[in-house]
Amino acid sequence: MNQSLSLVNIKANNFKSLVDFSLPFSKFNCLVGLNGSGKSTVLQFIDFLSQQISGDIDEWLDSRQWSARDLNSTLSKQLNISFTAELSYQGKPVKWTASFNRTELNCTSEKITWGGETLLDVTSGRYSVPTKDIYDAINFDYQGSILSQLKEKQLPKELVKFKTFFNELNALDMLSPDMLRDQHISGKTLGAGGKMLSSFISNMKKEEKSNLVSTLKGLYPNLIKVDATVQKSAGTVKLEIEEKFGEKTIKTEARHINDGLLRFMAIFAQLTKKQSALLLDEIENGVNPELIEKLVDSLVAANTQVIVTTHSPMILNYMEDDVAKTGVVYLYKNKTGATQAIRLFDIPSMQRKLKFMGPGEAYEDTMLENLASEIAILEHAIVEDTDS
Repeated sequence: MNQSLSLVNIKANNFKSLVDFSLPFSKFNCLVGLNGSGKSTVLQFIDFLSQQISGDIDEWLDSRQWSARDLNSTLSKQLNISFTAELSYQGKPVKWTASFNRTELNCTSEKITWGGETLLDVTSGRYSVPTKDIYDAINFDYQGSILSQLKEKQLPKELVKFKTFFNELNALDMLSPDMLRDQHISGKTLGAGGKMLSSFISNMKKEEKSNLVSTLKGLYPNLIKVDATVQKSAGTVKLEIEEKFGEKTIKTEARHINDGLLRFMAIFAQLTKKQSALLLDEIENGVNPELIEKLVDSLVAANTQVIVTTHSPMILNYMEDDVAKTGVVYLYKNKTGATQAIRLFDIPSMQRKLKFMGPGEAYEDTMLENLASEIAILEHAIVEDTDS
């Protein structure tokens, strides 16, 4: 991956349906489960964590057309959203715990430890960065984490790496064909819903564009060029592709490019950039079944952590067993309606099926509604083992 920091686990309490929620990570992660189990909510929460480091929570809420009251769970009387993010850096544990106040829109308490050493502590209106001998009252306003306001020169190098990790986490969970066709001129990121794809591609380096075309050509053999031209007088960026059929070359503008190709273009354009993690919702959307295998292969091999959701068992069939064992996570609602997570192939009946079926076949062969009772028995056994 592009950096040595990687997500190991996140815990969330009181974010939408995430109550006493814990999610383990591997390099490639695929979230599955019934409709309404909370798959999209998990991606939203990871993006919410990332936004803490950037600040501007108001802007983030606006981009999703939410208000602060939409964040809290209806299942809990707790006012704040509490969370823990566990990461690893070259074998060292890195831990971030915080409590987010949805009225103030900031973390009123937070702590970051690195290899057991406290690097940041925020509590009772004061903050400290012990390794820099900073112990001070908070006399400034901020949104999200206090790290969004502290200058890099105030921070140890570890916290600079920490900030970079979350700043380079990219959520493509709201990709929409209409937005991908937008000709927005300003923006060096893909933007919410992919609305700055044209501008993003126009700002790519020559080598990055070449890599993008090469990757897309593996899916669409007739493709020979992707171009994004700034039209200053109109204040737009014109995105088009060139395809060659025999001796004939055909140019197609973004408004006529099929949804699947636009989606691939956004995903693979993002993968040309350095990033810490990539989030994708319902990766099979708009994609021809015969192209899904190549998409999965590309994401599994990506030089970054990848977290995707899917409704399609077919996606799982294109994974090696070892990738599926560590990377496929089943989400479900418990009796109170809270979203919970377990590695799908940690469930005994699924382990048995995987011995003679592919991951997708095992998933398709299962009545998902019946897994909840098996998971409850499994969790009860774990609790008894812990108590004894």
